[in-house]
Amino acid sequence: MSESTPHEPLPLLHRTVRPEWIDYNGHMSEAFYVLVFGYATDAMMIETGLHAGYRESTGCSLYTVEAHIRYLDDVAEGAHLAVRTRILGADAKKARFTHELYVVEEADAEIPPDAAPAATTEILALHVDQNAGRTTPFPDTIRDHLTTLAEPAPEWAGRSIGAVPKAP
Repeated sequence: MSESTPHEPLPLLHRTVRPEWIDYNGHMSEAFYVLVFGYATDAMMIETGLHAGYRESTGCSLYTVEAHIRYLDDVAEGAHLAVRTRILGADAKKARFTHELYVVEEADAEIPPDAAPAATTEILALHVDQNAGRTTPFPDTIRDHLTTLAEPAPEWAGRSIGAVPKAP
């Protein structure tokens, strides 16, 4: 992030956990964490100029090529969710970003400063020309906007899945 270019963080995404998102263990199923994170990616794309009009006019979009999700706490039916998105960086053809999912007291509530996330994801996405079927550089305005929004990575980002000990 440039010191001379202050910016507002991306807006929070809010959702409420629906009954059909609850699994046999009585809390939100892992598939629906991915769904909510997908909604957050869509919202980030709209905010950064990669919206439906952009896709229609250019034939280009972001494709997720890698994601690492951490499930940190159970989420109950009816829970109000707030998702914070951070752009970690962008280059010519790719963007790296995170989403942190929090349970909040009310719909559309802010995330309390001392809140711990219920789940996180780190995503690597490529800018793809859908007609050509391959990556293509971002337009300068989009790449510059993503770069301007870049924040330091949270301490948990960039980690790999822990190794399982070998069986004797």
